[in-house]
Amino acid sequence: MVSSPVRPAGSLPAEQRLDDRSQGSLNGLGGNGLGGLSLPSTPLFGTDGIRGKAGDLLTAPLAMEVGYWAGQVLRAQGLPHGPIVVGQDSRNSGPMLAMALSAGLTSAGLDVWHIGLCPTPTVAYLAESCDTLGGIMVSASHNPPEDNGIKFFGHDGTKLSSTLQGQIEAALRGQTEALDCQPSSTWGQCYYRPELVNRYVSFLQAPLYPRLNLQGMKVVLDLAWGSATRLAEAVFQATGAEVIVLHGVPDGDLINVGCGSTHLDPLKAAVKAHQADLGFAFDGDADRVMAIDAQGRVVDGDYILYFWGKHLQAQGRLPDNIVVSTVMANLGFERAWEKLGGTLIRTKVGDQYVHAEMVNRGAKLGGEQSGHILCHHYSLTGDGILTGLHLAALVQSLGGSLSALVDQSFQTYPQRLQNVRVVDRDRRLNWQHCGPVQQAIEAAEQAMGQAGRVLVRPSGTEPVIRVMVEALHQELVDHWTQHIAKTVTQHLAG
Repeated sequence: MVSSPVRPAGSLPAEQRLDDRSQGSLNGLGGNGLGGLSLPSTPLFGTDGIRGKAGDLLTAPLAMEVGYWAGQVLRAQGLPHGPIVVGQDSRNSGPMLAMALSAGLTSAGLDVWHIGLCPTPTVAYLAESCDTLGGIMVSASHNPPEDNGIKFFGHDGTKLSSTLQGQIEAALRGQTEALDCQPSSTWGQCYYRPELVNRYVSFLQAPLYPRLNLQGMKVVLDLAWGSATRLAEAVFQATGAEVIVLHGVPDGDLINVGCGSTHLDPLKAAVKAHQADLGFAFDGDADRVMAIDAQGRVVDGDYILYFWGKHLQAQGRLPDNIVVSTVMANLGFERAWEKLGGTLIRTKVGDQYVHAEMVNRGAKLGGEQSGHILCHHYSLTGDGILTGLHLAALVQSLGGSLSALVDQSFQTYPQRLQNVRVVDRDRRLNWQHCGPVQQAIEAAEQAMGQAGRVLVRPSGTEPVIRVMVEALHQELVDHWTQHIAKTVTQHLAG
């Protein structure tokens, strides 16, 4: 059943908007467009769409422009006409950005299905399964409440290609000559479709039910005040497990604050206090998950890939025994996987790079240490709730103890990740040109030799530079992490 359309306010007719472009009202770097729009000189799109502080980089005028030009780019692909699925997490700025995006999309002649609060993989699944032109998720994932973001998915449910993202950004900067699109002669409509989330729930359950039975298992869920609050508790209760929930209602002021997949202490404490078998912590949009075993140990993406990969390998369902991860994957995981006859392929950080390499090699399992896990047997995008369900089912099938699986797996190499806040976008993205930082990295690499490695990179989702050092000995890790981070602070953060 389709609900009544919600007409977005503030849209300009497509003809007028295109006339504005021909007059150069958005003239590229730092130029002013509709509503005094100002763009940074550095790229808008990072490793996971557009992300920044709501009201600063991410404003309603920008979101409306993004919606309009995204609509034009998606229409220009020549696919059959379909709607755009729009979802959001619980941030207070979410409704503002979602409405502005919808205004832009409908002014480009496209219909919008707004599904409200939902996990990011819900948008990806519906984009692929409902004959759409694509999907957009308004979320900043694990970032703090004041941030927000715009993530794009194509009609196949995968992250929108860098080529199409580049076309959207070029159009935002007034470079529309190469974009073959015509003004729409009709208005699109915006429909509120929250019932579509039920299709996603059925999709989660279908591969496991009715065989999955977690009766007797006690599970703690940290829902981070975010998207997982929409459905995670009910999904896990349907397995028969006893479920304890932390941070279980949507709260735009508290999303990710001291909780969720990046702050695991509350989950560790709850697992021990309730004598639970395991716990799962999701991030704000529930596309990633971290687990805790009964002893309070962190089971991150490396361990999840190892357990799931070993299970698929035993079933003959892991082509060439390949698992794809990123440069962040722990050396202990890599060596253990090689002992099983497997191959670990590393990519740049970002689940879209993992997905692309999986497609390139025909691999079925990949992911990130941070908890983005992609199993192409079930889904083409990272999905925290799906991963949690499958890991719980795997644990149950092997005796019901996640702790036992950890004991029988591998020892990680000491690894430390330190974030240095660098607000200046140009400095952050051009950090390689800082001589003292390069000298600090070279000194660390020479001192550790083959016994360690250094990875420095700007975050694609937060205003930080990430410094990671991994080595055989903790003292080396601590010393060189602190030294490099201090150098970054002195020369880039000031």
